[in-house]
Amino acid sequence: MTTYRVCCFLRRFRPASNEPSEAIGDVFEAYAGADGGSGALGEEALRRFLREVQGEAGDDDVEAAAREVLAFAAEHRLLKKGGGLTVEGFHRWLCSDANAALNPRRGVHDDMGLPLSHYFIYTGHNSYLTGNQLSSGCSEAPIAKALRDGVRVIELDLWPNAAKDDVEVLHGRTWTSPVDLMKCLETVKEHAFVSSPYPVILTLEDHLTPHLQAKVAKMIKETFGDLLHLSESEAMPVFPSPEDLRGKIIISTKPPKEYLETKSSKEEAQNGSAEEESVWGDEIPDNKAQVATARQVSEKDNYRYVEEDEEMEKKVQLGVNGEYKSLISISLTRRKHDMDQDLKVDPEKVSRMSLGEAAYEKATITHGSEIIKFTQRNLLRIFPKTTRITSSNYNPLMGWRYGAQMVAANMQGHGRKLWLTQGMFRANGGCGYVKKPDFLMNTDKMFDPRSKLPVKTRLKVTVYMGDGWRFDFRKTHFDKCSPPDFYARVGIAGVVADTMMKETKVIMDNWIPTWDHEFEFPLSVPELALLRVEVHESDNHQKDDFAGQTCLPVWELRSGIRSVRLYARDGEALRSVKLLMRFEFS
Repeated sequence: MTTYRVCCFLRRFRPASNEPSEAIGDVFEAYAGADGGSGALGEEALRRFLREVQGEAGDDDVEAAAREVLAFAAEHRLLKKGGGLTVEGFHRWLCSDANAALNPRRGVHDDMGLPLSHYFIYTGHNSYLTGNQLSSGCSEAPIAKALRDGVRVIELDLWPNAAKDDVEVLHGRTWTSPVDLMKCLETVKEHAFVSSPYPVILTLEDHLTPHLQAKVAKMIKETFGDLLHLSESEAMPVFPSPEDLRGKIIISTKPPKEYLETKSSKEEAQNGSAEEESVWGDEIPDNKAQVATARQVSEKDNYRYVEEDEEMEKKVQLGVNGEYKSLISISLTRRKHDMDQDLKVDPEKVSRMSLGEAAYEKATITHGSEIIKFTQRNLLRIFPKTTRITSSNYNPLMGWRYGAQMVAANMQGHGRKLWLTQGMFRANGGCGYVKKPDFLMNTDKMFDPRSKLPVKTRLKVTVYMGDGWRFDFRKTHFDKCSPPDFYARVGIAGVVADTMMKETKVIMDNWIPTWDHEFEFPLSVPELALLRVEVHESDNHQKDDFAGQTCLPVWELRSGIRSVRLYARDGEALRSVKLLMRFEFS
């Protein structure tokens, strides 16, 4: 029995049982029973299960999968004497990482030989910040973590130090403490290709004199050496491919004079985005101390930056260092602040453009098809609005629906919007590049994500059970007086028509909840759909406790009964917590 003390009384509860749920037991019996009633799943019955339930198609795939299951069972001594898989062995294999919802052996499978503009790219914003946008520290540590997590676009803001003789990285005109540029460059070099061999794009926003530009150019060349990709000409007719740029670091920026002339681009009037908050649910709160500190700073100064160094701006406008300019492989074009002009496609030259979150959202209403056409050849980066001082994020699907490749995320701003970004880039082996759906590259008929689209497929999701919290959390973590009361929320994030969220019933007082709950989701654009899964602990007296989450690309889900690992709020995998779910497409 499990006991909990309440004042001077002890409450006793039935111990947690990790036996298969009734639905899983029925599946086992359906195949083991047809195999002669031996109480074990023989090889032929296992093959039938793999073919009929798990969706393994060809004979070779079925044989390979059967060998893998039997090897797992033999390794863990789960085979019955005389052969055959016991119900315990069957259940343990279903819950193992080898049976994950995303195939762990698939790796990179998209065609990586297309121009960069054909891919969504895992993109960070203010990659050096450790917390909020106004008063947190700057460090090379967040850069290293982002690269290890698969991020392929790192942003550095370059400013002169107080003596005007060296370069620092910080969020300019704020109280963020600086970090040395050389530390950041060395960190990029060390971690660039730890998790992915495909190119790292280093976007620089510089506010430097020509003298300091020359210093930066020397630092970049000496640090990166042969890793640095140098373009043969300033005007590229088409971008190279990720495969062409494998193992390379690319510099993307625009001359400082243009930065100064358009410096208000990061300070444009920003309006709140029209997101489906009723579907999303309230955001999981960030670190309370960080939120409070940022709020105090913002209220005191009304979201304004500290006074600019006008003398430095005048010096910067005197010229651009040629050596520094030669390092720029992907040019960032100067905006004309006329969307008709900004989105014109030059057939002779490709480039990159940046838009603030609010400006972009307005553009999707008036120039949706032009954005899609622009991103078929050029790169578009969207960055969060400046009022997101706590480093929160916007809905990245707002960008992906129209083909924007670089939807920049504050990697230190944990929450549902960042979970979507992490979910998207679990696709294609987690390499940081995901090939855009073909309809976003179709030049004959422009995709309109706001139009009424027919249902293309239906995804049936069954949530059987969950386990692992009892190993990863203290007995009183969720409730001091009893075992937790878990429920699951399951839904889709995608085009507006597909976006929805549903939930199971609450299972009371149980560390291993069994829901056996089935949902169905009609999908108009499965190629842009992400499966959202969250588990919470119900609390009648205060806000429900968070118990884990994941987000998975629907187009890469494996059919059948699969193991789904859950992650903490900060995106780190929970050591033991998994759900057992079934996915069926019709």
